[in-house]
Amino acid sequence: MKTKTLSVALVQERNHGDAEANLAVIEQRVAEAAQGGARLVLLQELHNGAYFCQHESVAEFDLAEPIPGPSTERLSALAERHGVVLVSSLFERRAPGLYHNTAVVFDSDGRLAGKYRKMHIPDDPGFYEKFYFTPGDLGFQPVETSVGRLGVLVCWDQWYPEAARLMALAGAEVLLYPTAIGWDPDDVDDERMRQRDAWILSHRGHAVANGLPVLSCNRVGHEPSPLGASGIRFWGNSHVLGPQGEFLAEAGEDPTVLFAEIDMARSESVRRIWPFLRDRRIDAYGDLLKRYID
Repeated sequence: MKTKTLSVALVQERNHGDAEANLAVIEQRVAEAAQGGARLVLLQELHNGAYFCQHESVAEFDLAEPIPGPSTERLSALAERHGVVLVSSLFERRAPGLYHNTAVVFDSDGRLAGKYRKMHIPDDPGFYEKFYFTPGDLGFQPVETSVGRLGVLVCWDQWYPEAARLMALAGAEVLLYPTAIGWDPDDVDDERMRQRDAWILSHRGHAVANGLPVLSCNRVGHEPSPLGASGIRFWGNSHVLGPQGEFLAEAGEDPTVLFAEIDMARSESVRRIWPFLRDRRIDAYGDLLKRYID
């Protein structure tokens, strides 16, 4: 089977203060990615500013914007300028009092190719997202682009095999996760490593179970909590995996543009030797629709 190579880049960044500052850095990073040969560029979750969900404040809703809107206009022009498919992550204002955590995909001609609204919304200490985001209602539908069908999911979705599977069943050729995940700086080292390793293992599992490449782009840096707590240290470690869960590229904990080459034909080869989709017992999975089997 012939090789079909796709050059990708993940922009792993820290918060630079506000949307203007962050978008200016993103423009520089995407230019760097394009100069490095990338045709697909993935940004981190909620890249326009700080991770504001560490507290609950109605004032934070002022950060939301419509789609299309000012940020999509700027990102669209950026994708067109460099001829890349760009996957972004925005705080969407859909209507007064109705907001989503939304990934927006721009094709290489700047066209808004599609969007995905985050389906699984966490509500944990330091991650109070249920206060801000309505669960997505667009389902698990890949976005058609000039580089392939992209199965875009967002952060907390990464812990759910059902989400990755449904994207795969709908024909996704790559799974992508804009992410904002980190640890409490007060956690001991062993606990930090357990959390980070579990996060990476979840992505490797999605790659293996579905025979698909996986891209996960996380933010970096310490962001203090508005509540006076220790805040979050985002651990970076963005990575690109092949369809057997193998590492094609992995970043550390500093801002970077992570490059990788994906052989898009390998999924077909892997699925021929590991035919998980063929052997699924769809006649026996009805209980998956239950919250719990008592």
